Amino acid sequence: MKLLEGKTAIITGASRGIGKGIAQVFAAHGANVAFTYSSSVEAANELEKELNELGVKAKGYKSNAADYQQSQDLAAEVLKEFGSIDVLINNAGITKDNLLMRISEEDFDKVIEVNLKSVFNMTKAVQRTMLKQRKGSIINMSSVVGVKGNAGQTNYAASKAGMIGFSKSVALELGSRNIRSNVIAPGFIETEMTGKLPEDVVKGWRDAIPLKRGGTPEDVANVCVFLASDMSAYVTGQVLNVDGGMLT
Repeated sequence: MKLLEGKTAIITGASRGIGKGIAQVFAAHGANVAFTYSSSVEAANELEKELNELGVKAKGYKSNAADYQQSQDLAAEVLKEFGSIDVLINNAGITKDNLLMRISEEDFDKVIEVNLKSVFNMTKAVQRTMLKQRKGSIINMSSVVGVKGNAGQTNYAASKAGMIGFSKSVALELGSRNIRSNVIAPGFIETEMTGKLPEDVVKGWRDAIPLKRGGTPEDVANVCVFLASDMSAYVTGQVLNVDGGMLT
């Protein structure tokens, strides 16, 4: 059963990691996918080809969600190309970890801009279309760090916690128009990024998780499918922890 048949989704930062996993699972569920990437042209072209082979319409756009005008332009292009915008997944994000004592102003500002300002930019960019359609699902990719904090990640935690407050406010503002806004807070998800960590560090992480394993991009993507589909028609303003029980 294809739960997203005929829906168009914009996924930011989808050329690798969790974003790529979401794009693949969405296409398998029948969604048309417009995704953004920042620099990996080759990976983006490969993903576009792979998704189109699944029989859906898919297109990659080189676009910086942290730039207000680029976000506006992207939404206009996607609407023109795909005809609707049913789902927005704000997934683009970066880390610049350091202890507060050592963190530079520039590294604080950059993380807030890329992780949090981008959510404002993209939500503003799709809002008019969703209001006209009188439907839409906005899914913001936060983190367990945004829920509980983490030493050495004040900038990242602030940006991810900010996403939660923003999402809940959007849920309250747009609920009467049948536009839903929810948050996913992934825990330790194993991607190319975590693949660079020493094996003993990864083992330590896994052992501390009740389900005794790291998550996969598919684990996160499946929850996104639920929030994007009509199965979650009465779910808005929520934070779903996809963390194997880390925050239990």
